[in-house]
Amino acid sequence: MGASIQNRRRVVITGLGLVTPFGLGKEANWQALVSGSSAISTITRFDPTPFKTRIAGEIKNFDPQQFIDRKEARKMDLFIQYAIVAADLAVMDSGIDLKLLEGERTGVYIGSGIGGIGSIEETHRILMEKGPERVSPFFIIQTIINEAPGYVSIRYRSKGPNLSNATACSTGAHAIGEACRMIQMGIVDRMIAGGSEAPITPLSLAGFSNMRALSERNDQPEKACRPFDAQRDGFVMAEGAGVVLLEELGVALKRGARIYAEVVGYGLNGDAYHVTAPHPDGEGAFMVMKMALDDAGISPSEVQYINAHGTSTPYNDRTETLAIKNLFGEHAHNLAVSSTKSMTGHLLGAAGSVEAAITALAIYHQIMPPTINYEYPDPDCDLDYVPNKARPAEIIYALTNSFGFGGTNACLLLKKFDQD
Repeated sequence: MGASIQNRRRVVITGLGLVTPFGLGKEANWQALVSGSSAISTITRFDPTPFKTRIAGEIKNFDPQQFIDRKEARKMDLFIQYAIVAADLAVMDSGIDLKLLEGERTGVYIGSGIGGIGSIEETHRILMEKGPERVSPFFIIQTIINEAPGYVSIRYRSKGPNLSNATACSTGAHAIGEACRMIQMGIVDRMIAGGSEAPITPLSLAGFSNMRALSERNDQPEKACRPFDAQRDGFVMAEGAGVVLLEELGVALKRGARIYAEVVGYGLNGDAYHVTAPHPDGEGAFMVMKMALDDAGISPSEVQYINAHGTSTPYNDRTETLAIKNLFGEHAHNLAVSSTKSMTGHLLGAAGSVEAAITALAIYHQIMPPTINYEYPDPDCDLDYVPNKARPAEIIYALTNSFGFGGTNACLLLKKFDQD
């Protein structure tokens, strides 16, 4: 991640903000995850009857007015609302004095894979039915991705780097990794970082469905997402946001912060193979995990747990398994691999940051969340996927993988914090 391991500043996670189909906040999410619950159900936001896929991970009863002024919320697409709420939750969870977030030493890095697609669809309908004069003057700021970190930076008067990214399903992990680099380099002391996505719309559903990427197990929504299982038939789209507060270790300790985990490694690369499919040999996944380990200066045998990308698609799960076996060798069968997408669904641009937060909680609580719906073993997927039930276990090092369309990959390596 830039400077040598010996010289670079250490980065820790001190606040977690989760907005997922399980609800708001780390407590609701962690309880659901360790109990092996599913957040997948039939879509209610619009009539899904004409679609081949009619299920998703929706956030039910979301009320932004708990966090955002009603008039302001009306100017925002849902993905911006989710980002703000997740940022607020992370900041509140950290217990930080808000004055410490003001000024140039705190920045914001929040991305989205698709951005304001809901507002785009609705505004296009208005344009076609009522004409250009009826298009909202807020349309642009409702939809562009960088308004998510923009609103958050204004909220906390954070004048450091104000950035967004759009790297498909790697977005949230890339945002956290790049934010860590800025702290390590001394550009800032704190970053509010993550990803947000609100993709459950008719157009988005039709696009992914016609791509044949989605599960069509409509009669059993809670069993539709089944990573590494032989009967998996596609991913299940979900929505929400994951935001973390990252701090340089010294400033975190100075204020007596609770530390969930330390971010010690980061890898990013590209498959350069196909716009949607992973490399059949798992080459990109192999290299990005190796980069994260090399960045931390540790060997594969020191890792206990991997929060996999694990989308429940035939190709991804097979190639990710192959990459893990190629990198970890014999140790691949000693470590645990689980996909929490089996429970939350796939939050696209928010997946990487939500799963980074989940991985930090796994380290903090020393519990590996399960892969639910694992019922039928696949000969090509033959690792320990923590099937169906959470597992208490020692976790010192944990990887979390994110792989996106376009062949863009990210991997974060988290470590149990040891003050010594």
